[in-house]
Formats: sequence, structure tokens, C-alpha cells
Amino acid sequence: MSWLFLATTVAGGAGAAARFVVDGWVTRASSAKVPVGTVVINVTGSFALGIIAMIAAEGLLPPPAQTIAASGFLAGYTTFSTASAQTSDLVAEGRHGAAALYSGGMFAGSLVAAAIGMWCASLLG
Repeated sequence: MSWLFLATTVAGGAGAAARFVVDGWVTRASSAKVPVGTVVINVTGSFALGIIAMIAAEGLLPPPAQTIAASGFLAGYTTFSTASAQTSDLVAEGRHGAAALYSGGMFAGSLVAAAIGMWCASLLG
């Protein structure tokens, strides 16, 4: 077993633990009627991935570090499957508008966050 596999696995576990903590904080602090913790997690994870992608593209991050950060930590941190299940729950509750805003807003917010992360990282070079 390679060191990169082990490091990516540990980073993925750390990302999942960070997701658990952040989701708990956001959920307790929010009175929103949709699962806003997942939105915060996916948008901040997209922002961080944008930074990592740009730094890697500029040759400032070695490929192993990119793998550990992106495929490890951020893959464990972000959660497309939970967002999909939560959207399905909203639809099942008959809250179609909330489901559309939730999933569409998260998708758009994540794209914008990734672009902002890339832009911020480009300022470093």
C-alpha cells in the first residue's frame, strides 16, 4: 500500500469529520427550513477546490499534495449524495419550490465559489 493512498485515506476521514462538525455548527445556528449546513459545506468545499486547482495549475502544488487535498480531504468534506437526498426529501414533502431553490442555489453557489477560489489563487502567482 502506498503512502499516497494512506495519506489520501486519512485526509478523506479528516474531511468527513470536518463536515460533521461544520454541519452541526451551521444547523444549530440556523433557523432555515432547508438543510443549510450542506449548502455551506458544498460551497466552501468548492471554493477550496478552486484554490487548489489554480495553485496546482500554476505548478505551485505538487501532484501528491493535490491528490491528498482534493481527492482526500475535500472529497470527504463535500457531499453531493447528501444534497441529492435532501433535495429528494423536500420534493417528497411537496416542497417543490424549496427543492428547486435548494439544489439550484447550491449548484450555482458552488460554481461561483469555485471560480472565486480560482481567482483568489491566481492573485498569488
